Amino acid sequence: MPGPFVTGERVTTPAGAFNPTFQRHVAAYRTIAPLLPEEGEVLDLGCGVGHSFRELEPRITVGVDVSAAALAGQQRETHVHDMRELPAGWDRRFASLVSVHSIEHVTRPGQAVAEIARVLQDDGVAVLVTPNRLTFARPDEIVDPYHEIEYDTGTFAALLEPWFHEVELLGLHGSPRYLEFQAGEKARMDRLLGLDPLGIRHRLPRRVMRFAYDAALTLSRRDENPQAAAIEVEDFRLGDDAVAESLDLVAVARRPRR
Repeated sequence: MPGPFVTGERVTTPAGAFNPTFQRHVAAYRTIAPLLPEEGEVLDLGCGVGHSFRELEPRITVGVDVSAAALAGQQRETHVHDMRELPAGWDRRFASLVSVHSIEHVTRPGQAVAEIARVLQDDGVAVLVTPNRLTFARPDEIVDPYHEIEYDTGTFAALLEPWFHEVELLGLHGSPRYLEFQAGEKARMDRLLGLDPLGIRHRLPRRVMRFAYDAALTLSRRDENPQAAAIEVEDFRLGDDAVAESLDLVAVARRPRR
C-alpha cells in the first residue's frame, strides 16, 4: 500500500527508503553530543519534529522551530521562533547550541549566526551541521527547493568566523554501503533532471518546485527497500579527515564575539 505524502522540508520518518536520511540525522546528533559541555541547557535550533534530541541526554534541551506542528508533542520545552529572531530575554542563556540541517533553509543566515552568538554563554559551544554542497546533490545547482544556500568548507567557515573567535570544521562520513545507496539516489536524480534539458525548473515558482520535489520524493521512497533498510547509525562517523569530501559539514564554534 502506498505510504503517505511526505514533504522534503524536514526529516520525519525512517520508513521505507527514507531510513538512510533519518539515520544520517540521528548520527549527526549522536556524534556531536561529546563535543558539548556536560552541564547547562542546549538550544536545539531548527529542531523539526525532535526525532533525535534524546541523543543529547542527560543534558536539558530546548527546541526551537518555525513550525508549531513540528513541535507538537515533544516532551521538552519548545518555542515557535524564526532562528533569525530569538527572544530578547535569551541573552547568554545557553551553555551550548546545536543546529542540524537547518542553516541551509534560511535566507540572511548571518543574522541567524548573530543570534546564535547572542544567546550563548561566553564559554558556550555551538555545533552546526549542514549538507556539504560538493557531495550532497550537484555542486553547480541547488536541487532541493527547501534549501536557500548550500555550503562548502570555505563558505561555511566564512559564515561563522565573524561571530566566533574559534571555528573548527569536521566532517560526517558514510560507510561504503551508505555511499553505494547515495550513488543510486544521485543516479535517479540525474535521470529525472535529464528530463528537463532546457532548465525550465529554474523559472518555476518555488511553491511549484516544492510540490514537484515532494511528489517525486514520496514516489521514489514509498516502498520498502532492503538496501535502505540496512543503513544504521553506525554507518556514519565524525572525523577531521577529508572534510571537503564529507557528507555533512560540522562546524564547532567557540567563544562568541560580543
